[in-house]
Amino acid sequence: MRETRSDGELLRAAADGDRRAFEELYRRYAPWLTARLRGRCADPGVVDDVVQETFLAVWRGTARYREDGDVAGWLWRVGARRLVDALRGDGARGRLRQTLARLRHRHEASAEERVLAGVEHGDLAGALTRLSPELRAVLQATVIDGLTTREAAVLLGIPPGTVKTRALRARKRLREELA
Repeated sequence: MRETRSDGELLRAAADGDRRAFEELYRRYAPWLTARLRGRCADPGVVDDVVQETFLAVWRGTARYREDGDVAGWLWRVGARRLVDALRGDGARGRLRQTLARLRHRHEASAEERVLAGVEHGDLAGALTRLSPELRAVLQATVIDGLTTREAAVLLGIPPGTVKTRALRARKRLREELA
């Protein structure tokens, strides 16, 4: 009977080119990462792309695990950063969307955009979308996900002081826009 390898052992083996270790790591964490990312992004296509890009980075070794923490937390940080890149338009899907948008003669608002534009008591949806992805990510982690500053810092891969500063900036900008 074969013993189950730890996450750290799987990562090390995958980094050395062990396909079975990589597949096991993917089976363990892809569903979880997908569920977490869907909490941040409603577009399942973007989420699926980000999950694939995250595990591709693990396989290729472009995402480096320093063996000083939880593998799930590390994968989440890699995935969350890839999601921010995708939402900024830096991902492949974003570049395609930008190209198609330039070719389109007019912009038609989606049903979601039309509903959100009609939110009473100010344009909260618009104010949130006008925040930078970094500020939005901090608000998501601290306000919506209910994480502490320290937990948000680990999740986002930034110092706790940066989390506090970004949260203050985000709240100030929202107050200014909604006043």
